[in-house]
Amino acid sequence: VQLQASGGGLVEAGGSLRLSCSASGGQFSRFGIAWFRQAPGKEREFVSAVGRTADNIAYADSVKGRFTISRDNGKKTVYLQMNNLKPEDTAVYRCAVDTRLILSANVRRQSSNYDYWGQGTLVTVSS
Repeated sequence: VQLQASGGGLVEAGGSLRLSCSASGGQFSRFGIAWFRQAPGKEREFVSAVGRTADNIAYADSVKGRFTISRDNGKKTVYLQMNNLKPEDTAVYRCAVDTRLILSANVRRQSSNYDYWGQGTLVTVSS
């Protein structure tokens, strides 16, 4: 499975960006997909994930109400719509695939559950 993340950039506080994560290889519809981020000098943290069904979604408390994750299985793509961005959202955002997520299970937040990772896209929010 190969992942390609895109959509990052420089935006002012309060602005919006939409990240995309496109996958190739594997059975995309059977995967859980997550976004993680890592700011300079900080540990990687969970942002959001979507499971094998569209209603199986989780968000970090820090982004809840501002970010929306969605998936398009036909395009093998997951999106992260980020609104009302804050300077503390500045980070490299990476998407990752959980190939072992079963249909009935909730999405997982720990990075160790994710098997394949994209290269990351930089989001910079200026104050």
